[in-house]
Amino acid sequence: MKNPRVTGLALFTALGAAFLGVAACGAEDAADDEMMDPAEVADPAAAGLPNPTPNVIKDWARLPDGREWGSTAGIDIDPIDGHIWAYDRCGGIALAGGCAENLVDPVFKFHRETGEVMASFGAGLFVLPHGIHVDDDGNVWITDSMGTLDKGHTVVKFSPEGEVLMTLGVPGRVGTEPGYFNQPCDVITASDGSIFVSDGHSGQNANPPAGSTGRIIKFSPEGEYIMEWGVVGDGPGEFRTPHALELDSQGRLFVADRGNHRVQIFDQEGNLLDTHYQYGRVSGLFIDDEDNVYAIDSESNPNQHADWLTGVRIGHASEDLVTAFIPPHESDDPQGEAGEGVAVDADGNVYAAEGPNSRAAAEGGVTKYTRNN
Repeated sequence: MKNPRVTGLALFTALGAAFLGVAACGAEDAADDEMMDPAEVADPAAAGLPNPTPNVIKDWARLPDGREWGSTAGIDIDPIDGHIWAYDRCGGIALAGGCAENLVDPVFKFHRETGEVMASFGAGLFVLPHGIHVDDDGNVWITDSMGTLDKGHTVVKFSPEGEVLMTLGVPGRVGTEPGYFNQPCDVITASDGSIFVSDGHSGQNANPPAGSTGRIIKFSPEGEYIMEWGVVGDGPGEFRTPHALELDSQGRLFVADRGNHRVQIFDQEGNLLDTHYQYGRVSGLFIDDEDNVYAIDSESNPNQHADWLTGVRIGHASEDLVTAFIPPHESDDPQGEAGEGVAVDADGNVYAAEGPNSRAAAEGGVTKYTRNN
């Protein structure tokens, strides 16, 4: 069955064409120069780009039993039935690690039209869920980026019903040698079943803690370590928090290099192919079946990425060019407040997973953005 992701951006590409000349300023240079200084790139959203999904539904997905959402950064589309998978950090905010103390289900499947809960699981297995990926068979992968003595710093693969099928890493153990993680951020699987994990959440800080990592680790479909690349830094192929992963139709791996305000693009052997700078300080990525890129910026602020709005920037995987923009929630922050995770369904509806910066303004854990009829 074809992956039921959105099939195009026809409703706003014509509008976006009027802005291409403005948004393209610096885009060609960005494609050619991997060492471009992100500080030299102006926010393409300042050009007044079209918003393809102007209707905002806050607090779209309700948790059971009157639970209040904590933070989340992960949301994805089920490739089989098109419904929505997301997680809640068990009421915890930011990096509080709420799931270690509050033993409730963190992983949920929501009906894409009604937002009702269709499935839930994972109680007692996590400390801080961070990345989520639903593979072609409907299996749900979750990274756990923090740890206790016996949990965390792992990647867990579940069946659609919540059965644990595979665990990568050693629960509660931090390491840099093969078989261990140090704050895994995200996970994704390729068409051949290869598994890619981005590792290292603390590297975006000005003075990263000793032992911080910034790397991509590749595993076989069976979970056997194959290779890795990357260290903490701002050079080509280096990372300051590889926060999110996506694959385009060519199998190229897109990495949200959040602390460096860029998206780095690799082949599946770790060779750097391109670098995109038009998407901001990216926390979450989603690429649809036509290679349209949705990048959500939750962290731009005067201290670490001044003069850029938070929100969802939209372009195409083939070039460093943003052609549409979903603005952030209104707030007292002049740069706005937006979520950390993003996903898009087959009708072009956009879903944002609300992190600690946007949770209050969003009034819930998931915001749904829809098109005009």
